[in-house]
Amino acid sequence: MEIERDPPCPGPVRVMSVGVWGLDLEQPGSQDLILPNGGTPAGTASPASSSSLLNRLQLDDDMDGETRDLFVTVDDPKKHVCTMETYITYRITTKSTRVEFDLPEYSVRRRYQDFDWLRNKLEESQPTHLIPPLPEKFVVKGVVDRFSEEFVETRRKALDKFLKRITDHPVLSFNEHFNVFLTAKDLNAHKKQGMALLTRVGESVKHVAGGYKLRNRPLEFAAIGEYLDTFALKLGTIDRIAQRIIKEEIEYLVELREYGPVYSTWSALEAELAEPLEGVSACIGNCSTALEELTDDMTEDFLPVLREYILYSDSMKSVLKKRDQVQAEYEAKLEAVALRKEERPKVPADVEKCQDRMECFNADLKADMERWQNNKRQDFRQLLMGMADKNIQYYEKCLLAWESIIPLLQEKQEAK
Repeated sequence: MEIERDPPCPGPVRVMSVGVWGLDLEQPGSQDLILPNGGTPAGTASPASSSSLLNRLQLDDDMDGETRDLFVTVDDPKKHVCTMETYITYRITTKSTRVEFDLPEYSVRRRYQDFDWLRNKLEESQPTHLIPPLPEKFVVKGVVDRFSEEFVETRRKALDKFLKRITDHPVLSFNEHFNVFLTAKDLNAHKKQGMALLTRVGESVKHVAGGYKLRNRPLEFAAIGEYLDTFALKLGTIDRIAQRIIKEEIEYLVELREYGPVYSTWSALEAELAEPLEGVSACIGNCSTALEELTDDMTEDFLPVLREYILYSDSMKSVLKKRDQVQAEYEAKLEAVALRKEERPKVPADVEKCQDRMECFNADLKADMERWQNNKRQDFRQLLMGMADKNIQYYEKCLLAWESIIPLLQEKQEAK
């Protein structure tokens, strides 16, 4: 049974066809699709999203800055010690020319649970969109000090990226809860007001016709699901191996720091070899410093990106599951209408609304997947370029250190 319906969402948006879900999404000969623009209320003007990251390979920073009208930064972490708890707050600075903001600039302080509240609100009010992930809240006690300078800085960077992802989104950046998060002096008052409220759309995706199994997931969404499973598996493997490498490098660093001074103490017993031995000791010290810098870069820059995208894949799977639930609900209702003993059964309004939701889910999910792929390409190109650069610097420093010893040894040989 086919039902002819007009597109439920105002205004078409061009979205690339969903093809191979690798690092490079664009394929020769691929055709663009015209899809309804879901998630944006009628009459709301949403500017095209600009790039969420500065692309080192293309250096298009100036062009990007010309089209943006909302800038958000996270900085100045401060530790608060209270009777019942100790926590960190971060300063959120917002600059905007949008009419939704009464002032051109705002500065508020937020803690992690405030970011968590924002993300939950975005998931409730924008269920058809991919919500960026937050860094994990919990850490293993005794292993990571969550109040250490290194941990706080790593989390600050992750929270800053979280807000920039939302800022660059053409729909999420106009969300009322995001506006409240950026501007409200007393966020707790808004939290209490919304505790008992769930949006209609957000709630509807949680209830599906009892026992109904999805008949056929469209091939393009099945491809997305398969890609996300493989992508998360590969990143998880890389993350585990990278952590083991870092652990071994730290252990090796401990050995080097004990190894170098031995040559220095030995030089006191060998007058003829004193200078070369001191040179070896200094060389090992320089290599130790270079290795420590490389390990810090891996810990602070490489691992957080891997973990963010592992969480990102989980978020995308969650949206995909909601889309499947809406499709299952639509198929169940459509089947119930078809079973009626009428020649031309009238389609109930709830079936039409369910079809509208499914079409909006499809459009928003495709658009967000394309945006996510574009961000991923930029992020990983920048990450791999940085990793290559840091390793080159490390080996150059070690090479320079060892080459500095050769003249000392040659001088001794010539003297003999």
